[in-house]
Amino acid sequence: MFFLKMISRSFSRQFKRRLLIAVTVCLSATVSVAMLGVVFDVGDKLNAELSTYGSNIVVQPKSDAVVSDLYNTGDSAGSASGSSSGSDGGSTSDGSAAADSADPTAFLKESDAQKIKTIFWAFNITNFAPELNIHADAGCVGSGVGSAGSAGTAGASGAAASAAKCKATNVPIVGTWFAKTLHMDSGESTVAGMNGMRSWWKINGTWPKDDSEQAMVGSALAAKLGVNVGDSVTLDKTIAVGADDNTNGGTGKTGKSSTERNRVKVKIVGIFDSGDSDNSAIYMPSIAAQTLANLPNSIDKIEVKALTTPDNDLARKASKNPNALTQDEWETWYCTAYPSSIAYQIEEVLPGAVAKQVRQVAALQGDVLNKTQAVMVLMTVLSLVAAAIAVANLMAASIGERGSELALLKAIGATDGAVSRLMLAETAVISLVGAIAGALLGSGVAQIVGHVVFGSGITMRPMVFVLVFVLLAVTVLVASLSSIRAILGLRPAEVLHGR
Repeated sequence: MFFLKMISRSFSRQFKRRLLIAVTVCLSATVSVAMLGVVFDVGDKLNAELSTYGSNIVVQPKSDAVVSDLYNTGDSAGSASGSSSGSDGGSTSDGSAAADSADPTAFLKESDAQKIKTIFWAFNITNFAPELNIHADAGCVGSGVGSAGSAGTAGASGAAASAAKCKATNVPIVGTWFAKTLHMDSGESTVAGMNGMRSWWKINGTWPKDDSEQAMVGSALAAKLGVNVGDSVTLDKTIAVGADDNTNGGTGKTGKSSTERNRVKVKIVGIFDSGDSDNSAIYMPSIAAQTLANLPNSIDKIEVKALTTPDNDLARKASKNPNALTQDEWETWYCTAYPSSIAYQIEEVLPGAVAKQVRQVAALQGDVLNKTQAVMVLMTVLSLVAAAIAVANLMAASIGERGSELALLKAIGATDGAVSRLMLAETAVISLVGAIAGALLGSGVAQIVGHVVFGSGITMRPMVFVLVFVLLAVTVLVASLSSIRAILGLRPAEVLHGR
């Protein structure tokens, strides 16, 4: 009872000094809770933020993936044909001109694309879009349709003649989904397509409708063709047809083949500015592109946008060779939303496909996350150090001002240990009040940071508060013991054991 009375009286006698200690601890707790709260949630926030900039997983046929790895053509998503072809068919960045202007030779089935939403991490896949990347001539005049020759040589000359009448040749065409509603076998429905994959595009007009003869044109190509929203563009493509079996791109029993010009007329409903090579491309529904190229139910790439966990050592080890993992490691990796584990599961449901994470996005995410966390942890440590120094100085000043009171306590029989414990108890009570107030303020600051920086609130985890209270308790204890030792000449062990 006497002990509690002494503590309460010390608050009234040194109210300003105690208030300063409380404010110091409160500010430290505020910074620590806010920073650590953001640290523990920043991974999800950064992942959601970066996911707005396109896909982070690309699915290709195995043969295309092998060629890509062999010639180091890259795996970046979001460009027509996976290259940087200009409207004249030239090469601008990754790969040779021949590779840029070539149409794909290996395909996946478009009807298999929705199987992506059946994997274990289906709910982490926020969007996906299959693509058929081809090239065609735009703004052509004349008939341009029909057989261009009875043999390969004649067909080539006929195709060249038709192409000469076009405003733009070898234009990248991307046949894809825009907002396609898929009905899954489970009874659920989902919407997939480019509407949610290209959120940074500046669009004049609207997105095309799926299963229609509408299209959207890049701003550079629109200027070259001289078209605006509402105009129509004629697309012509030379395709090879087997003479005997009429197989697309094949040869008949006689080994002869011919070429013919396919034509599709599309209405321009939107002009977009992507800020990259896509400005020289045309995006249209997949069914229209497949008709133009005579490739029914065919795609050569699927872009996937997924919410993922940043890579760590386990994920990097698994991405090199999943078979090298132990059973426990494999289960941990498979049941964690790493880009590599999601890609692995996509390959399980899509026969003949290879899924790869877009390395640029994954590397950026991990690098930004590590740097952001390091800065916030450093700020938390600095705030705790500042709090320790401030509490130590305030404690020293408080003990110095109470010299006569402490001398009186010792004169009536109080030991140095008892006096020290009294001062520790006083500091602990006022620090607890400051820590509680700081934790509440820190939660509010974290929410402000979340809404200002990421546009959404921060999920505060209980472990954040536990960690901050433990760190503050250790900080205040060390600072208080240091002050008591400096003033009374006691060792910390003597203070704690009452000697």
